Amino acid sequence: MTEHQKPTIGRVVHYRLSDQDAEHINQRRAHALAQSRQHGHPHPTHVGNAANAGDVYPADIVRVFDPSVSTANLQVKLDGNDHHWATSRTEGDEPGQWFWPPRV
Repeated sequence: MTEHQKPTIGRVVHYRLSDQDAEHINQRRAHALAQSRQHGHPHPTHVGNAANAGDVYPADIVRVFDPSVSTANLQVKLDGNDHHWATSRTEGDEPGQWFWPPRV
């Protein structure tokens, strides 16, 4: 974390999916599709492109626990009609962590 950037509610950051994140997202989407087909609903509630570990998505910071270690809860905006709730995530470059979007 740079000295001038501190995580605060409402900021947009980038989040890198972990293996567990991707597995959870894909299972939730598969379950929603199966339920939709079983009950005859034309539009599943969780649908989108497959999530893979290492994929990066934008995320909204919804709660900050300790700005000194950059721990926050995030709503990750997936490539689909759903979100992923990532709780107690820290800043960093590894899967399962968030980072500030690069300047372009």
